Amino acid sequence: MPITRKIYTLVVCIVFSISSGYASGPPAHAVASAHPLATAAGVEILREGGNAFDAAVAVSAALGVVEPYSSGFGGGGFWLIHRASDGKQVMIDGRETAPALAHVRMYRDRQDNVIKDASINGPLAAGIPGMPAGLVHLAEHYGRLPLSRSLAPAKRYAEQGFRVTARYHRLAGYRAETLRQYPAAARIFLQDGSPPRIGHLVRQEALAATIDAIAERGLDGFYRGPIAETMVREARKHGGIWSLRDLEAYRVIEREPIVTNYRGARIVSAPPPSSGGIVMAQALQILTAFDLDGMSNVQRKHHIIEAMRRAFRDRAVFLGDPEFVDVPVERLLHKSYLEGLALTVDPAKATPSTIIGEGPALLQTGTQTTHFSVIDREGNRVAGTLSVNTLFGSCFVATGTGVLFNNEMDDFSIKPFTPNAYGLIGDEANAIAPGKRPLSSMTPTFLETPDRIGIVGTPGGSRIISMILLAALDFADGRLPQSWVSLRRFHHQYQPDQVQFELYGLTEFEQQQLAGLGHELREISRRYGNMQAILWDKTENLLHSVSDPRGEGLAVIVE
Repeated sequence: MPITRKIYTLVVCIVFSISSGYASGPPAHAVASAHPLATAAGVEILREGGNAFDAAVAVSAALGVVEPYSSGFGGGGFWLIHRASDGKQVMIDGRETAPALAHVRMYRDRQDNVIKDASINGPLAAGIPGMPAGLVHLAEHYGRLPLSRSLAPAKRYAEQGFRVTARYHRLAGYRAETLRQYPAAARIFLQDGSPPRIGHLVRQEALAATIDAIAERGLDGFYRGPIAETMVREARKHGGIWSLRDLEAYRVIEREPIVTNYRGARIVSAPPPSSGGIVMAQALQILTAFDLDGMSNVQRKHHIIEAMRRAFRDRAVFLGDPEFVDVPVERLLHKSYLEGLALTVDPAKATPSTIIGEGPALLQTGTQTTHFSVIDREGNRVAGTLSVNTLFGSCFVATGTGVLFNNEMDDFSIKPFTPNAYGLIGDEANAIAPGKRPLSSMTPTFLETPDRIGIVGTPGGSRIISMILLAALDFADGRLPQSWVSLRRFHHQYQPDQVQFELYGLTEFEQQQLAGLGHELREISRRYGNMQAILWDKTENLLHSVSDPRGEGLAVIVE
């Protein structure tokens, strides 16, 4: 039977409280994710005795089924975790890796020009997936339930089907032309070659079998054996370069998070190969030099923009996979260095990015990636950000597996200082190399004070970092997650040298004033981001679980 019943009523925010003075643990569980069925999967597992890590497996897997435009078993992700029993905080790095045959010129022609869409469409654009390995690692090292139990909701959604929403219909329209080029993908994600109508049932029986293989055999169910062999064969048939050795060699890595302090708040975020933690920490530390509270809205935004500009410049030059390049984390986060950057901010005018460093001006945008936040009664918590990169990844499905391949190879610097699909540029630190993980903007984050714990993240490509930065500033100002997810959003990423802002993100007055300071402005024709946030107020023992009103997600409290 297809999954059609309404499990929960869609809400933006749920609050739950038990007055108990200073709490040792939350009064309940909480889950916030970008899709109601994924949230329901987490709730199901928590109610069956699973902890936050089991729920994270369930939510991640479910999102990979019902949001194929954002994540999947052919993609990867970062899971920032906190274990309550010993306070351990670590980021599980399930980022994709470049195949062994990958090389620095693989997306350039003989004249050294970048080949259009070569790193975007088809299996050549795909890195080796990390999502399945991340789920196995979470279950085996942190979970309480068998992996098969935590994967059961996702398998059910794949097998029985889920209904197309207005969001799915709209996003499929953006990639329908490319999906049609790959029949296996078109059969699953389109309807008679067109974006499926709202209410259409999407069944993924082959993916259900793949999930079942992972549930039964763990890593061997995906990275070795028949499914691995089929993926490699199909990829190579269509121009890809995967090998069985690439899959067998894949490993997740546990990494120490990036931690910074801002106005009494401890910000715990993603380390390289994510750029999010370092860029956000730099921007926050630059902003400590200024009294934002004493500024007008325009002056406050001007200073935040200038902090973003400088932090994103360092992203372009210095950041990459720490297994391959020496990322100068200590220097980039050194107090003296950041104080020096703050001194270069002119309160009366914008600093042209060409003064900071050269780079091309090109902007492309996209909707991709997904996020969930979860906390359990013990205080275990997870911020998980997952991706296949652009919408529906590479649009290629390996026939017989149901696995939709990512196109994360585009997150490498295809050519030094040549923009990727999101207008982000990079240098040799993020150049393609076999086994290397591309630089990412995914920024799962914990926001912490002695009496308040926040869990937050969002999709949004290059704008992820600025969205989390604005949320962190809002948290430091004492506001609730209802405010974090609803903030009007603006962004600067060094190149292109322009302030991007969502529809209604800046008032007419703010636009006029910022333009007067020398900022070039670009309004995005829609609202962007899909933030999922949880706040535990330890003093009042109060939980807030909030889903971004821009999306179709669901936030719940589980008693």
